Amino acid sequence: MPTYASNTDVSSDRSRSEIERTLQRYGATSFAYGWEGDRAMVGFIIHDRRVQFVLPLPERTSAQFVYTPARRNKRSPAEQAKAYEQAVKQRWRALNLVIKAKLEAVEAGIVTFEDEFAMHMVLPNGERAGRAIVAAIDKAYSTGTVPALLQIGSS
Repeated sequence: MPTYASNTDVSSDRSRSEIERTLQRYGATSFAYGWEGDRAMVGFIIHDRRVQFVLPLPERTSAQFVYTPARRNKRSPAEQAKAYEQAVKQRWRALNLVIKAKLEAVEAGIVTFEDEFAMHMVLPNGERAGRAIVAAIDKAYSTGTVPALLQIGSS
């Protein structure tokens, strides 16, 4: 299990609320949250760009929750639920940290908004830019051909 906030007492709800308040403070004009299966999503509009973070959630039946850390004993259902919830809280705290750090780095002039959030921007077709970019990078490596980064004119 990751170590950042691994023992946090902060609920997932409170972390989501903190994310929302942080986004408002930095100028977001829209905020959405949802979940489906083993992932959650935070979306927002800021600087006229749609941004979406998908937060992978752990599998409830993972061995890390079913068994004690030494993997010698099986946990009770209540202990499994508690360990799972702790892992979910940890992930929400980490996402909260990431979003705050990115926004603060932009505000401080360390990076541009586009540099920091491009991989999480939602394109007009609904696809996240990161998926399109990673697919193009994978193709470049598999074919050995790098597409033109900037095409000028019709050539």
